[in-house]
Amino acid sequence: MTSTDVREVDGTTAGAPAARTRRRRDAARPVWQEPPSTALKAVKVVFIAVVCVVMLYPFVYVIGMSFAAPESVTSGQLFPTRFSTGAYQAILGGGIISRALLNSLFITVVGTFLSTLFTALLAYGLTRTRFAPGARGVLLMVLLTMLFGAGLIPNYLLVKNLGLLDSYWALILPVLISPFNMVVMRAFFMGLPGELLEAARIDGASELRIFATIVLPLSKAVIAVIALFYAVGYWNVFFNALIYINDTDKWPIQVVLNQFVVQNSDIANVTNPDMPPPPAVSVQNAVIVLATVPILCVYPFLQKYFTKGVLTGSIKG
Repeated sequence: MTSTDVREVDGTTAGAPAARTRRRRDAARPVWQEPPSTALKAVKVVFIAVVCVVMLYPFVYVIGMSFAAPESVTSGQLFPTRFSTGAYQAILGGGIISRALLNSLFITVVGTFLSTLFTALLAYGLTRTRFAPGARGVLLMVLLTMLFGAGLIPNYLLVKNLGLLDSYWALILPVLISPFNMVVMRAFFMGLPGELLEAARIDGASELRIFATIVLPLSKAVIAVIALFYAVGYWNVFFNALIYINDTDKWPIQVVLNQFVVQNSDIANVTNPDMPPPPAVSVQNAVIVLATVPILCVYPFLQKYFTKGVLTGSIKG
């Protein structure tokens, strides 16, 4: 009897052990790790496409209605078929929207720069809690502000007594440093290589020089993210502006947006009186676009920092 006959009698073949191992491995694999079938792939594609349409359609609709011609608006179409820039010409020529955009731009640029700078300075200073006396107490006070707030009336009285009412600084100074952003930036600074900072100190560099020439260049990623958080907050400021700013000429765009979109104020007050008034729906959607698009344009310039720099400054000790 040959060896092949013996293997056949024993009910085994040369590839049987490998087959049994493969079957055991397949049996132990979870269901979600199995390769999806063609039907499941098609269902996923359809589902993702539906989600994209549901998420993008309102935004596209607002943009489309802001450019809609008067006849497309009055006909009750689901989506306009004829377009015009009359709404933008009317509101940008009226002065109120243009002034509000400039106000928001000033608040956002100045507030973001100052908030990011002072947050970085405080965060770097609080990384030296072992050497700076009182640093732990300052850190504790900052963390306590995340749990307890003074309230609306004390904050208003403080702003009033400081003479900041009807001033842009009332929207910047009270929220200059966010405790959450400071904690995030401090954690990032503490992850920087201590050997590099110590080498700079041995070479005679001051703490301010170390911060400006070493810490900040290595922290571009976290600084970009924190600056974006601050910029979005300053651009969308509404409640504080409604409380602290009584002069309508100093209103940011979000307050104007609330007045003419939510409160349904007279559209004639926001449009150019020398032009025929466009439909109210077109004007409202145009204001929404002007209040939304500028801050969206910032994201592409900061996107590269979101995924960059995870290992920046890493050192092998």
